[in-house]
Amino acid sequence: MKNFLTSVRCASRGISYAVATERNIRVQLLVFVLVIVAADVLDVSKTDVVLILAISALLFSLELTNTAIERLSDKVSPQYNEQIGVVKDIMAGAVLLAAAFAFVIGLIIFYEPLLKIIQQ
Repeated sequence: MKNFLTSVRCASRGISYAVATERNIRVQLLVFVLVIVAADVLDVSKTDVVLILAISALLFSLELTNTAIERLSDKVSPQYNEQIGVVKDIMAGAVLLAAAFAFVIGLIIFYEPLLKIIQQ
């Protein structure tokens, strides 16, 4: 149990560091809170809320992974390295792709509830 709690403490420290130092994670966190509030206000189904949580978990995990890769890359090679630049670009692409899919999923989920409000 002690090892588990140590692992949780270390992971929490990593998340806190990323939130404190990465603007994109803070923006995603704000958008996440707004989406969850909107889902509640618009009475989105539980299935859709689970989908929102799943894609959000994926997006946050990718952003944390991207941050870790960037920090490690900068430590290993402080000077510019073309291969490391490619790795960073690929990781940023993974985050962008997940964000784009999250946006499309959000449009699909919120389209009908928002349309009902607009038509009233």
